[in-house]
Amino acid sequence: MTASALQPTPLLRIDRIEARILDIPTIRPHKFSFGSISRQSPVIVQLWLSDGACGFGEAATIGGPSWNEESPESILLAINNYLAPAVKGLDAGRVEALLQKMDAVCKGNRFAKSAVEMAAIDAVARSMNVPAYQLLGGKVHESLPLAWTLASGDSVKDIEEAERMLEIRRHRIFKLKIGARAPEGDVAHVSRIARALNGRASMTVDINQAWDGNTARRYVPELIDAGVTLFEQPVAQWNEEALASLTATLPHTALVMADETVCSPQDAMRLAKSKACHVFSLKIAKHGGLIRTRAVAAIAQAADIGWYGGTMLETSIGSAASAHVFATLPGAHHNCELFGPQLLVDDIVEQRMELRDFELVLPDGPGFGVEVVPECLARFDRARDGLNAVHVDMGRMTAAKAH
Repeated sequence: MTASALQPTPLLRIDRIEARILDIPTIRPHKFSFGSISRQSPVIVQLWLSDGACGFGEAATIGGPSWNEESPESILLAINNYLAPAVKGLDAGRVEALLQKMDAVCKGNRFAKSAVEMAAIDAVARSMNVPAYQLLGGKVHESLPLAWTLASGDSVKDIEEAERMLEIRRHRIFKLKIGARAPEGDVAHVSRIARALNGRASMTVDINQAWDGNTARRYVPELIDAGVTLFEQPVAQWNEEALASLTATLPHTALVMADETVCSPQDAMRLAKSKACHVFSLKIAKHGGLIRTRAVAAIAQAADIGWYGGTMLETSIGSAASAHVFATLPGAHHNCELFGPQLLVDDIVEQRMELRDFELVLPDGPGFGVEVVPECLARFDRARDGLNAVHVDMGRMTAAKAH
């Protein structure tokens, strides 16, 4: 063996990071039990390695801090003030070490940490010229059945939208956002749509924590009769007892899915122990990154709990990252809903992931397989109107006019 062969592989050190908030309008209002959004404001992270490779990450919230404690503004602050300086000079290929370092300087803030970890994984995979899924255990799925949310709140509009999606072979799995009105009104709304589709599509309802235990036990059976097969987070995040009670009483034709209740691996262990749900909704941001998403999924598999590929309505950056980690997961899965790019008026990549015959096809290019367009970043940058955009140069902060 030659002396050169004994030389260690050069470390892929993190050189610098830039983070920004985008504001991208949606194609229509998107309604939840807690409100409605007409734009998305993801935080986009761009990370450079010492060898010149560059990767992107994203943390998207829904309705600012309406969904959880973090907001675009708090995510940006956490990255700029704490996370980016902490990871300067570290080997981006040692992802668990990066996560531990971020944990040491900043408690919580899973969304912010997820964006940094995502950018690091993308950059390392691009440096190695391999798809990101190769760094995550390798893919077991070539594509994922893709759901679509009907969230106008108007039964006629939702039926027309569903029919159009079926006709163009884009979606045959539909989720309905309910909980903003009286339960009787929600049941009638869902029933009208279910009757119109007449078994041609599968139906999920997302109640977004709007009901208490008694309301859920009262009205979920009526929704089952209407044709709903999956119930996402029917009760409040803290109300695990009601979630478990509902799970225990449902017929075998319907499943309960935890979303806000399952964020950390510790949450997953507790829910598995109490048999509080049949399915985990996996979301990279709420779990704190791709690696920790896999940890939650591993607990699901061990406990015979299914998984569902959730979304925070990300652009193609976060959606592709999610697709890469979901494609590596074994166990029983219940489709995915990575439709965020289709809900936005425009995207920030050259080409979105392919949709073919009701499924999302996994991109095979380097990193997450999508190429960011700098002009699109600039177009939607919140700082584009002359506000100061903060860029982190790994150890010091500089304010520069957005261009």
